[in-house]
Amino acid sequence: MTRLEDILDIVAGYIPGTDLALIRKAGLFCAQIHEGQQRLSGDQFYTHPYEVALILTHLRLDIPSIAAALLHDVLENTAVTKNYIADEFTPEVAELVDGVTKLGKMSFRPGEERQAESFRKMLLAMARDLRVILVKLADRLHNMRTLDCLPEEQQLAIARETRDIYVPLANRLGISWIKSELEDLTFRYLHPVAFAELEAKVARHRGEREDYLADVQKLIQGKLAEHDIHGEVSGRFKHLSSIYNKITRQGVDLHEIYDLIAFRVLVDNVRDCYAVLGTIHATWKPIPGRFKDYIAMPKANLYQSLHTSVIGPHGERMEVQIRTHEMHRIAEEGIAAHWKYKEGQGSLPTVGRDERRFNWLRQLLEWQKELKDAGESMTSAKVDLFPEEVYVFTPNGDVFDLPRGSTAVDFAFRVHSDVGLRCNGARINGKMVPLKTVLNNGDTVEVLTSPKQRPSKDWLTFVRSSKARNRIRQWLKAEQREESLELGRELLDKAFRKHGYNLNKLIASGKLDGALKEFGLPNVDDLIATVGYGKLTSLQVVGAVIPQNEIKSQLKQGKIGQVLDKIRKKPSSAIRIQGIDNILVRFAKCCNPLPGDPIVGFITRGHGVSIHASECPHTLDIDPVRRVDVEWDSRKKELHVVGIRVFCNDQKGLLANISAALTKNEVNIVSAHISASGDGQASCLFDIEIVDLEHLQKVMTTLRKVKGVKDIERTRQRQGTS
Repeated sequence: MTRLEDILDIVAGYIPGTDLALIRKAGLFCAQIHEGQQRLSGDQFYTHPYEVALILTHLRLDIPSIAAALLHDVLENTAVTKNYIADEFTPEVAELVDGVTKLGKMSFRPGEERQAESFRKMLLAMARDLRVILVKLADRLHNMRTLDCLPEEQQLAIARETRDIYVPLANRLGISWIKSELEDLTFRYLHPVAFAELEAKVARHRGEREDYLADVQKLIQGKLAEHDIHGEVSGRFKHLSSIYNKITRQGVDLHEIYDLIAFRVLVDNVRDCYAVLGTIHATWKPIPGRFKDYIAMPKANLYQSLHTSVIGPHGERMEVQIRTHEMHRIAEEGIAAHWKYKEGQGSLPTVGRDERRFNWLRQLLEWQKELKDAGESMTSAKVDLFPEEVYVFTPNGDVFDLPRGSTAVDFAFRVHSDVGLRCNGARINGKMVPLKTVLNNGDTVEVLTSPKQRPSKDWLTFVRSSKARNRIRQWLKAEQREESLELGRELLDKAFRKHGYNLNKLIASGKLDGALKEFGLPNVDDLIATVGYGKLTSLQVVGAVIPQNEIKSQLKQGKIGQVLDKIRKKPSSAIRIQGIDNILVRFAKCCNPLPGDPIVGFITRGHGVSIHASECPHTLDIDPVRRVDVEWDSRKKELHVVGIRVFCNDQKGLLANISAALTKNEVNIVSAHISASGDGQASCLFDIEIVDLEHLQKVMTTLRKVKGVKDIERTRQRQGTS
């Protein structure tokens, strides 16, 4: 248990006086529960979580994080449950372990950079607690350190994922030493020949340069002393991956790279940083264009430092980095540097300097109250890193980003417009769900399509993405135009025939051109569609085409009441319009309103008054001048056909039970369509005759009690309508 004692000693060093019982208990439990399990390397399995915890001590993380690192594999590799961890340790530790486990089950499918960026964002969004990401980074780092024992194919896959996901993630979180080590390790496995050659060359070069390194360190230290500046000077060779990237990018050989060596100067304050810079530039000639001030303009990941390159001793180029001790700690630890311990109390950064410096989390960090004592676990640093987005998988492993609150229909249109237009069902994480189901981070979504399916106006009430909304509206508008063309042609043909004219001949002869000019329309189709929409009457067009002395029937204009008079004495309905009944009405197929639904009416040309549900999106596109006040006539009871969708198990006898339940409620089934998904689930579409909304609600309540029925929803459109 030497490693456990090392962990305890280090934590005691940066959180002095705290109770380490939770870490010790987690460490002992880890060894016990993983007893008998071995890694592919032959080591005892518990050595891995011990090493992960040890890595996190270098980030000076809090006690729950270290305990979670020790336990991070128990949910996946043992019979231990999350509830057990919560009871035996703490709920906070259980949440961290569960978060790491969930991230571990996600697999990244290599692809373009945008795909990798979406995956990284999803990891952050799913974590909800940044400490989960830190544990996962430490887990990946140790796995990369021990990658030799795996088959070559797995080595390459893990190395690629590390390069694409975890290296940029470590960089984004500002943890430079983890980023650099992961970069070197991925270089070793992805380019083994180049790695071996460069390692050998640098090793030979290193032997020649050790004395130079020591001499320059002494020179810089002496210059600081001359100016009464207290500072620490260190020198190092650049990382192999950094050298390789420069060789590849610049197309040069190793001996042509002059700044293989970098020196770092750590001082007490910002003033001394600039004083050291002046001293370096006064001593050696600076190289133009190689100075960067990341103190005045910090990087987005919190990094601050002065960088300069100079012509050093013996005419050789060298890079010098100058920063304060605090800046160096933040450069090494990144976001983890925010877990500070002073006088035995852990605290988190508040709004102010730290938040302003950590730009990319400016509006995301939701730090909570400080700890009451060192023994109390740190308040969870819970954040919502991407509050406006949700990240979901396709069955093939691609990651798509969508607006928060998006549904299966939004996902379908995100895949492809044709998929969205033909989607008629969805599976989320393998289960059949309604199309309006809201998606969560990490969901795997599969869309079911049918060549007979068409978009519904109901979809506009729940889709969130602009692409889905625009494509649905475009389709509906095109569909509405086709209907308007058909209706307009019918109305004009009838009107012209009354005066002895044929519409097709008028079109062919160009005699409608005068009407086009009068009404400001570009072509005949637009003229016909405008009549179909009801924006122009057929009589107005006739008046613009046929000379007045030939017109046998004059255009009669009037108020809405006059129009209503013309369509009275038609078959009665359960609708009263502005207090008048016996008006010709038709119920809009786009929303299919029932008695009890709030409704609105619109005067149409040739079809009386069209009745829509008040919430119907289609009403937004209709001329408000044609709107009339309508109400249900409670004196009349009529049957209305309404569509319902029943989500249920695919089992024998269930359809008979559903049918019996409908009959029990005095409901007649007009049509039915049953589709089984092949995974034990089914979706049933029924068109049924209902008296009113209250009747429908009673029917749906009864159906929900049928064994095997999982959910029911009302569909605004009936089968075969659009």
